Amino acid sequence: MTTTANASSSAGLDAEAHANQFALLGQRRFAPFFWTQFAGAANDNLFKFAFTVMVTYQLQLNWMPPAMAGLVIGALFILPYLLFSATAGQLTDKFDKTKMIRFVKNIEIVIMLIAAWGFMRADAVVLLACVFLMGLHSTLFGPVKFAYLPQVLDSRELTGGNGMVEMGTFVAILLGQVAGGLLVAVPGIGHTSVAAACVLLALAGRAVAQAIPAAPATDPGLQINWNPVSETWRNLKLAHGNVVVFRSLLGISWMWFFGATFLSQFPSFAKEVLHGDEQVASLLLVVFSVGIGIGSLLCETLSRRQVEIGLVPLGAIGMSVFAIDLYFASRALPALGDLGLGAFLHQPAHWRVLADLGLLSLFAGLYSVPMYALIQMRSQPTHRARIIAANNILNALFMIASAVIAGALLKTGFTIPQIFLIIGIANAVVAFYIFMLVPEYLLRFVSWLLSNVVYRFGVKGGEHIPAEGAAVLVCNHVSFIDAVLLMAASPRPIRFIMDHRIFAVPVLGWLFRLAKAIPIAPQKEDPVAYEDAFRQAVQVLREGDLLAIFPEGAITRDGQLQPFKGGVMKVLEAARAEGIAPPVVPMALTNLWGSFFSRIEVRQGQNVAMVRPFRRGYFSRVGLNVGNAVPYSDVQPDVLQQRVSGLMGA
Repeated sequence: MTTTANASSSAGLDAEAHANQFALLGQRRFAPFFWTQFAGAANDNLFKFAFTVMVTYQLQLNWMPPAMAGLVIGALFILPYLLFSATAGQLTDKFDKTKMIRFVKNIEIVIMLIAAWGFMRADAVVLLACVFLMGLHSTLFGPVKFAYLPQVLDSRELTGGNGMVEMGTFVAILLGQVAGGLLVAVPGIGHTSVAAACVLLALAGRAVAQAIPAAPATDPGLQINWNPVSETWRNLKLAHGNVVVFRSLLGISWMWFFGATFLSQFPSFAKEVLHGDEQVASLLLVVFSVGIGIGSLLCETLSRRQVEIGLVPLGAIGMSVFAIDLYFASRALPALGDLGLGAFLHQPAHWRVLADLGLLSLFAGLYSVPMYALIQMRSQPTHRARIIAANNILNALFMIASAVIAGALLKTGFTIPQIFLIIGIANAVVAFYIFMLVPEYLLRFVSWLLSNVVYRFGVKGGEHIPAEGAAVLVCNHVSFIDAVLLMAASPRPIRFIMDHRIFAVPVLGWLFRLAKAIPIAPQKEDPVAYEDAFRQAVQVLREGDLLAIFPEGAITRDGQLQPFKGGVMKVLEAARAEGIAPPVVPMALTNLWGSFFSRIEVRQGQNVAMVRPFRRGYFSRVGLNVGNAVPYSDVQPDVLQQRVSGLMGA
């Protein structure tokens, strides 16, 4: 436990030391792991694609026609995910993750030596066995890959680290497939070249893995259940125990369903719709992979280096928009014969197709990376790997469903562009359903839009917002959207105590009800609602969550800080009576007075808000300053007011 704590502390220091996610490649806690997984992904795809090309073009197998080769190889590779993911998750939680990585890389070397023998003999049976074994290798590595990151990265690095891994994986897939296709086609020495490349990549991955620092077991006392069926069911039930995490798993699995549909149709789409040759099919893969990589890398910049799930709805919108436009861009292309790469690019209509494909994959990167980071952050460390194993099981099921449904649609007469249209519309429906089930995604999206599009929102001292545990946040009250801006600044959900009258404001009232804000009315006006608000506030703290209070009790009418009322102390006293002593974090919104949502306008002698939409122009700069937490024992209304006042001028 001490080692883990030290690792987290070190990660926190490093988080402040580097400017962006690329700096992680210069740090031992991340770089060896990154290159290990990069080599593994490249080797998987080099091996599978070379074998597919060999069966399709070079071998004559009566029992496996060329048209079935890709399907059989893909199914064999994914089968271990269904059978052994649950066991892999247990092993990762029980043992040191670095030792697990090295063990898996040792297995990869053995498999690739057998595969090399199979390539030299052109033995399809041996190579099919190796496909299954490489699927097993990837199944074992999957939970380690995503459980290792939150153990060595600070929460503010998690999005960037996941973005780098996602980008690296798709680049490795692309390079592996290109290398596999080129090497196996070399006259005379193609099979030997592939065999050598597979073994060398496995050795390189194992060599780099030796430099990965220790990542201690999170549940060393775990008793392994070797029954894959019962353990798979247990893992799914374990994941279902956390509603937000489980529905995020479903969201990621849907993304794999969406992506697998496009990837599986690229060869046919290139030939039958775009009228291009094999180079055009490869170009589609390149564009898709580059788009995913760019989207993954953009996540850290767009999220201000925190886990920003507000990007997920943005990603879902982009995926649907460009999938649907891909249908319109490709439904009436002229049949010009088998186009080579140059002739294909010479047609202006084809650039719209490529743009749609690149942008839908970019938005898929924005969609997936924050979801992975959320799962890593919200899962309990003791069984995080088993949650990720459950994710792998669901991913495999959704990808199989994708193949079955796409095949059924094609057999019933649907064209490939029509399938893209159906998937684009279905994505919008599924995304809306998920966001209604988990309103936090939609709330974060609104707060992200407001803080990045309406305003230029900067946060100073954001690290003072606790990454875990109960805390009370106190802030000055300047406008109707203060709560939304605080949501944007915090990587965790916040429950707000708010004046009951704000719930009557159109749109904002609906938004705050969605956020489960706690309405409070004056005691003289509604004593039941008044007491119930404090009861709910204590419940929030009892559950270890963040509670935000605007101690002034109302939105300022002159831009000045008003005297703090006693509500904060009443909440803290009620919490103390139940043995809860949360710290209080002071914060101050700056430069928000005078904006559209503040009560700066005077109408009929009253200060009102939301009268002149662009009175401060576009993208006006506002900020939030967060101070050091005040221990429970030192909290007094005048102390908090002084802290907040000081932050207003910081």
